[in-house]
Amino acid sequence: MGIEIERKFLVNGTAWQARVTRQIRMAQAYLNDLQMVESGALRSSVRVRIEDDRAFLNIKSAQRGAARQEFEYEIPCSDARDLLKLCVGGVVEKTRHWVEHDGFRWEIDEFGGDNAGLIVAEIELPSEDTAFDLPEWAGVEVTQHLRYYNLALAEYPFRQWTEQERSGPQIGAVDAC
Repeated sequence: MGIEIERKFLVNGTAWQARVTRQIRMAQAYLNDLQMVESGALRSSVRVRIEDDRAFLNIKSAQRGAARQEFEYEIPCSDARDLLKLCVGGVVEKTRHWVEHDGFRWEIDEFGGDNAGLIVAEIELPSEDTAFDLPEWAGVEVTQHLRYYNLALAEYPFRQWTEQERSGPQIGAVDAC
């Protein structure tokens, strides 16, 4: 079992683009829906992801916050394509860009399809209290805001958000999606 400690931030501007060291296109969807997780009927999300010519099945615990249990297993691409047909909600399309900043690797997800226009940066940390410097392009933290989680984006994509939702979260607010 692995513990993922991850924080999410909205991205400001394009300065990060000049620092990209690698990128990959992804398509992912979920075998369960957000309502089942939010109601407590399920205590995890189950995701299928295709990354270029590789595919993965991923299970993450449903607790809110930066630290969650995570399990990931490589599966045949043909199985992943079949599983995508069984998923609820839409397929989340994105290009993941890797950027190094101050000794940490940031993953910047530039969404496409129904989530086009949304760009979120994530940093994985060795512990919840690890200090790090925010790059100039990292904006408001959205770790506690469920609407920015891919499971939520599969069901309620950015394209459907109101102007108020698109303007970003209010400081200190936590949304339920």
